[in-house]
Amino acid sequence: MKSKVLPSLPLLVAGTVAMPAAAATVSVTVPRINVAEYHKPYVVGWLEPAAGGEAKTVFVWYDVKKGGREPGTKWLSDLRSWWRKGGRSLKLPADGVSGATRAPGTYQVALPANLPAGQYVLKVEAARETGGRELVSVPITLPKGRGAASGKTELGAVTVR
Repeated sequence: MKSKVLPSLPLLVAGTVAMPAAAATVSVTVPRINVAEYHKPYVVGWLEPAAGGEAKTVFVWYDVKKGGREPGTKWLSDLRSWWRKGGRSLKLPADGVSGATRAPGTYQVALPANLPAGQYVLKVEAARETGGRELVSVPITLPKGRGAASGKTELGAVTVR
């Protein structure tokens, strides 16, 4: 009879229990804006090593199902900082990263659990049709990083726990 090892169970190693590392969670608030013509913003979050290096997209919220002559991806270039940092080369929709635009509210997103320890900057950028653009940066140190920042118009509080 063969035994099976289930990857979701803790491993017993020399009398100690090894649990998988818990991923940090990002909380992003999309504020309610009182305007005559409101459109949900495109929002993207990515991590960059603080010393510089390759960016890793954590989430991108856009009009995923829009097709036709002007697909939803057409306006992703309005997220200028992310687009220049590597967004243009990301094949979308990306499994586990892409999602639909969000209505005003607070949303939770897990950071990848396999990130090496070190100093990072979480960047969250928003752009809205007939609205503005905003970029919020949150410096964090992983694995036990915590941080917070807040936008002024298109983004509310952005926290990492």
